[in-house]
Amino acid sequence: MVSKTLALNPIAFHLGPIQVHWYGVIIATGVILALILSVREGRRQGIPEDDFYDYLLWALPIAIICARIYYVVFQWSYYRVHPDEIIAIWDGGIAIYGAIIGGFIVMYFFCRYHQLTIWTMLDVVSPAVIMAQGIGRWGNFMNQEAFGKITTRAALLAQHLPNWIINQMKIAGSYRVPTFLYESVWDLAGFVILLLLRHRSHFFKRGEVFLSYLIWYSLGRFFIEGMRTDSLMLGPIRVSQLLSLILFVGAISGLLWRRHHFGARLPWYEK
Repeated sequence: MVSKTLALNPIAFHLGPIQVHWYGVIIATGVILALILSVREGRRQGIPEDDFYDYLLWALPIAIICARIYYVVFQWSYYRVHPDEIIAIWDGGIAIYGAIIGGFIVMYFFCRYHQLTIWTMLDVVSPAVIMAQGIGRWGNFMNQEAFGKITTRAALLAQHLPNWIINQMKIAGSYRVPTFLYESVWDLAGFVILLLLRHRSHFFKRGEVFLSYLIWYSLGRFFIEGMRTDSLMLGPIRVSQLLSLILFVGAISGLLWRRHHFGARLPWYEK
């Protein structure tokens, strides 16, 4: 017997007249967990706990604004005739690459102001960020976003997916490939790998946890983005694929260049 394909309610609960969306709840959960992990690792690296709270107060709103601007810019053909929806982030439509760019800009100036080593700070937060990205994809799941091409229920069952995921993948009358799930699994796998390797003696030099994060995330995003049918486009080019390629090549080049030119001066991470 085939279960009814009823989509999950994107509204988590109500606070009076205010609707609280699962999208926001899931994103907030990822941010809180990332903050907790960053604070714990920061203690190991001698970074005051308050610096993470101060950074988040600046970075979170700016990252959200940048993520929305990034999305709106590449969907301008729609938003120029629906300007009232530009601020409607509760319906989805924030681009993670925009958030990463915004967060990095804030970190650069924050570290300069507080006289922190930016490479250390980036190394500390990178595993937590990719974890939050993996969690955040479930917000796309609740909003029925970040999906792939049309498929069949049988094909989804063959992947041993539970019915509640399969049912949610029925969008506009057709089942879709759950690319949100593939990216979530990829991100969370990257999180585990970085955690396992981060404190291995003489494995990473300063700055290489961050560069490894970029390599891992951009590699997976490049291929998964190619499976999506709702990509942001720049003419015939998928924007996220182009940016992933740039980051992947740039991060590998940066890692090799730093090892070659500054290898002896870059400190190893110890246990």
